[in-house]
Amino acid sequence: MASNQPLVSGSATPKTQTSNVDRPKKRRVRRVRSAPLAHFAPTDANGDDDALLRSKSIFGRLNPTLKKVALSLTVIVYMGLGTICFYTIRNQIKGKKTNAILDALYFCVVTMTTVGYGDLVPNSNLAKLLACAFVFTGMALIGLILAKAADYLVEKQEKLLFRALHMYKKDGEIEVLKEVEHNRVKYKFYTTSILLVVLVVTGTIFVYKVEKLDLVDAFYCVCSTITTLGYGDISFPSKGGRVFAVFWILTGTICVAKFFLYVAEVNTENRQRALVKWVLSRRTTSLDLEAADLDNDGVVGAAEFVLFKLKEMGKICQQDISVIMEEFEELDLDQSGTLTVSDIALAQSVETRSS
Repeated sequence: MASNQPLVSGSATPKTQTSNVDRPKKRRVRRVRSAPLAHFAPTDANGDDDALLRSKSIFGRLNPTLKKVALSLTVIVYMGLGTICFYTIRNQIKGKKTNAILDALYFCVVTMTTVGYGDLVPNSNLAKLLACAFVFTGMALIGLILAKAADYLVEKQEKLLFRALHMYKKDGEIEVLKEVEHNRVKYKFYTTSILLVVLVVTGTIFVYKVEKLDLVDAFYCVCSTITTLGYGDISFPSKGGRVFAVFWILTGTICVAKFFLYVAEVNTENRQRALVKWVLSRRTTSLDLEAADLDNDGVVGAAEFVLFKLKEMGKICQQDISVIMEEFEELDLDQSGTLTVSDIALAQSVETRSS
């Protein structure tokens, strides 16, 4: 019976809405397809929920420019505090030393990135406890703050990379944004790969020239550093090398972490797109229509069919649908099966009175 019914019973016009009156009220999903979209954001007058969402972030109440400043200040404060602490107990740290302040900053960077060459090591209980504290806070800092900064830099290069790959095509700004958004993960992977190659080549040349190592040892030092292996047999013993290492180690270790993250994301995205392609290319059967008929009335509407396909693609699950339908039921106070501006106003007034 279900296979003989039309797949889509018509467009959501006012006439269709009128004819729906004779149908059972339980057919909520068919009527949801004509609900208007929200084209506005909450205003300050009724923006308590929006303010609550913004407050969930540490820097949620700041505008984007101030957020970047706050993130930068956090990193500077952490590095400055670490340098002061390790400079204060410099006599409790043994190893190859150059300049006291530089060594303290270098030790702070090597600790927070978990490289740990072993050329400088804590030699007292106090120094060991400080190292333990800074390694955990440093890892958290890299994960929460410096990773965001790396994302920001990568995203800034996406459009430039797209234009470089399509330099002979005359695409406008909108087309560029659409292409970058559609292939965001792929372009992030390409950008991070290029940055990683640049960092490896730069580090290898610097170690080869400044630390006077042969090319194999220089490349070995670079790889063991940015992957945070830090064997300790080769490091940055010179003053110039440690100045370079302070900036290069931070950038290199974060870039490697982002590279492997984007490798995993590209693989996941490719699998998702392959699943979507399979779902859209296969033939719809009567069993599919039976599964898509959410209200069991023998007819599959456009909304039901879309929901069924999205579930097949793995983009939504039944729990997502249930939560959304619960919200719909709460807003649909007159039980008409549709939402209007008056329904929203009525629901807001009821919520205001109850609170």
